[in-house]
Amino acid sequence: MKKRLFSSLCAVSAIAVFFGCGDDSSTPFAPTQSNNLSSSTNFVPGVESSSSVTASDPGLSSAVVPGSSVFEPALSSASAPVLSSAVDSPVSSSGAENPGLSSAVVVPGSSADAPASSSGAAPVSSAAEVPVSSAGPELGPDGFPTLESYGPPPAEYTKNILNNGNNGWNSRYWDACKPHCSWISNGQEGKTDTTTEASYQKGMTTARNCNIHDVEVPTFTVGSGANVYWFGYEGTNNACGNAKEKGVFTCTDMAPIAVNDSLSYAYVAGPGSQTTCGKCFHLQYNGSFKDASANNAAKETHKALKGKHMVVMTSNIGHDVERGQFDLMVPGGGVGAFDALSVQVNGKNIKWGAGFGGFLTECQSTLGYDNTLEKYQQCVRDMCDAAFGNAGFPNLLRGCHWFADWFMAADNPTYNWEEVECPQYLIDHYLTRINTTKDNNYKWRDDWSTFKQGDVLDTAVCWKDGENPHDPKGKGAGCEK
Repeated sequence: MKKRLFSSLCAVSAIAVFFGCGDDSSTPFAPTQSNNLSSSTNFVPGVESSSSVTASDPGLSSAVVPGSSVFEPALSSASAPVLSSAVDSPVSSSGAENPGLSSAVVVPGSSADAPASSSGAAPVSSAAEVPVSSAGPELGPDGFPTLESYGPPPAEYTKNILNNGNNGWNSRYWDACKPHCSWISNGQEGKTDTTTEASYQKGMTTARNCNIHDVEVPTFTVGSGANVYWFGYEGTNNACGNAKEKGVFTCTDMAPIAVNDSLSYAYVAGPGSQTTCGKCFHLQYNGSFKDASANNAAKETHKALKGKHMVVMTSNIGHDVERGQFDLMVPGGGVGAFDALSVQVNGKNIKWGAGFGGFLTECQSTLGYDNTLEKYQQCVRDMCDAAFGNAGFPNLLRGCHWFADWFMAADNPTYNWEEVECPQYLIDHYLTRINTTKDNNYKWRDDWSTFKQGDVLDTAVCWKDGENPHDPKGKGAGCEK
């Protein structure tokens, strides 16, 4: 079963607004007497972010290239695959019983290189994977278990599924926006349902998000407009909106990673209305690509990828994404229409390539569309080094090199797919370690850029309707300033 990382810090369990990656509206939610969160009329509009379309033409893929994989997309109405949602029961962290009375909360480690607090307990492996020793897995410098500590992957991740009849294809992007699955709602599609604690846990709580320095920060806090007369919750500001460097980004450790020569893990934007946050799918590549034909045959890159396997987890949702299509989150895959990557990685004279298609599309425009595998790999690798080599984000460099070396610089490759139980590695890097329950009183901040590893989170003193500590007969929820 899916289990929480750092059980002493977290409770158990937790796709781009409109299109592929998550810039969403910051919607406050006010608690009710029944301890539920209900939708508020105090709607705070945001800026929609796209991983796979331009603002002017939502029909275009993030990797559409003339002469390569041009297509006419249509939103599929096919029914969604059956999606499991079983999770374990929540375990409260210290101080979670009454967060409103605390003045500060120590946050868990970031996804950056700084080590996490030693108070974090080690996670337990999922039933789908080889159990770790009783001493717990080895932790890396980022505070997460190392990939090797999870043991060999289950056989279902590398079984042959090329004849199962479920066909799909990858587009690609990395806009660095706050993931769509980091937003909360009262049941809206693709967002975590905060109607009740049970629905919040069933929906895998929320996907982690990080500040500009790659330090994990809350996905939602007490609303910016909270006062003695009103108390609700609001999503932290998206770097793809007006917040820019003060807002929140995708944590860089959500970049793809190779398990071995034939299996990788990655995060994706899944099809709107046909997948939900936190679901996983096994892909096996079949050696071709989207819109291949007799006059436009598969390239060396697609053939080199044939037979390889990938398990992907949905952390964003895309309403332009077809059934079976997964918009792959890969650094250098294209910054999209609501680019936050160039805010986070802002070195001089960086070439991000095509907005939709990224480095490979730029290399194709230089080398043509039928050059050698080695030429495309080297071109992409060189662009990775130029953009991320000195940026201070090793996960972005790793993920970009992965695209050239493991993924064979394949453009819009096709595969067969099936739903599977999520690898614990993807679960651990997906689940928020801060907003572990739907009720918390973390104070709103306009600027998260100054938040550092080891800092504490200030909390507000708030109350629900009828629980005003200053006026026992007073009605209405509120917070002290």
